[in-house]
Amino acid sequence: MIRDITIGQYYPAKSVLHRLDPRTKFLGTLGFLISVFLFHTFLGYAVATAFLVAMIAISKVPVKFMFKGLKAIVMILLITVVFNIILTPGEVLWRFGIIKVTREGLVLAGRMAIRLVYLVIGSSIMTLTTTPNQLTDGLERLLRPLNKIRVPVHEIAMMMSIALRFIPILLEETDKIMKAQIARGADMESGNLIQKAKAMIPILVPLFVSAFRRANDLAMAMEARCYRGGNGRTKMKPLRYAGVDHKAYVLVIGYFVVILLCRFFLPFPQ
Repeated sequence: MIRDITIGQYYPAKSVLHRLDPRTKFLGTLGFLISVFLFHTFLGYAVATAFLVAMIAISKVPVKFMFKGLKAIVMILLITVVFNIILTPGEVLWRFGIIKVTREGLVLAGRMAIRLVYLVIGSSIMTLTTTPNQLTDGLERLLRPLNKIRVPVHEIAMMMSIALRFIPILLEETDKIMKAQIARGADMESGNLIQKAKAMIPILVPLFVSAFRRANDLAMAMEARCYRGGNGRTKMKPLRYAGVDHKAYVLVIGYFVVILLCRFFLPFPQ
């Protein structure tokens, strides 16, 4: 389960998405995430599905690797679906005591499940095709206007980059600690919720110690290299838009227009 989390991981490949400017991928991903909450018709879901499938194919990231990250949200997905099914009022299809399943609840649960899956996959495409350094540079350039109101843009971008960089490392560390505890006879599967929570203490303590040690080492390394923030810093690879970025913007805008048409002007049956 720990190794199934793909947040912060980068998958190297030679694809159009890998060559895009990180600002293009940021804005494109943001547009897709917003569009997920706009459509509610069959045509809208079909357009979003076709767009997502096309992006996965263009990224050249294996589909199995892309969907592996969904295993980490299975529990959240199940809770969302169950709550929507039994708590949404409407035409009752099945009843057992105070629990009732409604037609509207099934429809809403299906929509929420699809949207949650699309959110995770859409975000994963960006992180899997963009290195942490590119994410930092792109976020810093996009938020640069906030410097005028004294928002520490560079520091925020740096913290996000370090967090994304450390997520895979900490996940691997957690996996090693769990295997070491199991090898020593620790039982983390059986028992009730409280017992399982207590069994996690031998994992959390060394994990926090390791995280603080890594953070201290990183701080000392940055200080030794005379890091003093983003003022006056130059970049070895400055961000520049290319022709493929302009085409990507046109594609995203076209997709967004089609979604808006499906939302307001093409009311197909739901």
